[in-house]
Amino acid sequence: MKIALYARVSTLDQKTVPMQVRAMLDYARKRRWRVAMIVRETASGAGERPNRAGIMSAARKREIDAILVWKLDRWGRSLADLVTTLEELSHLGVGFVSITETLDFTTPAGKALVGMLSVFAAFERDILRERIRAGIAEARKNGQPHGRPRTVGLRFQEIRKLHRQGLTRSAISRQLSISRTSVRRLLDKANTVKR
Repeated sequence: MKIALYARVSTLDQKTVPMQVRAMLDYARKRRWRVAMIVRETASGAGERPNRAGIMSAARKREIDAILVWKLDRWGRSLADLVTTLEELSHLGVGFVSITETLDFTTPAGKALVGMLSVFAAFERDILRERIRAGIAEARKNGQPHGRPRTVGLRFQEIRKLHRQGLTRSAISRQLSISRTSVRRLLDKANTVKR
């Protein structure tokens, strides 16, 4: 079985990559798996990870049979991201192993666990969506506004006055500490209404 090893550290935790790689190499050797690629990445949990994307590309091309990580949090940015990538790997027939948590999604039990994780992630998304809708409905029922505050819109008269005085959109945005885009949108909207 050809596998890819993925070791990631945040910029604050540089020293664990060699330890992660050693542990994964030992695990692969004991299972008699052939290491096709070793990928090291320095990135925060939420940031972009181009090297991880490279492993996913290799999985899609079926250049590897499994991905081995030291710990789940090294791979997933969030639970949703973890479940999404595990589902994709499962559909591709590419296994996933996390040695610290002893999770092996190359086995029948592991494949079943991926399915259960998917169900829980979907359940979590549905509950969150339901709570958001209920909160919005309650706010509207109580007459509270929903959405982004209309702070810029409340300064429309002031923006229009400054524009009539000959100030440029950039000058207005600097003077009022409002984005130039917001000034442009309000003035364009006013011009459209006049026509």
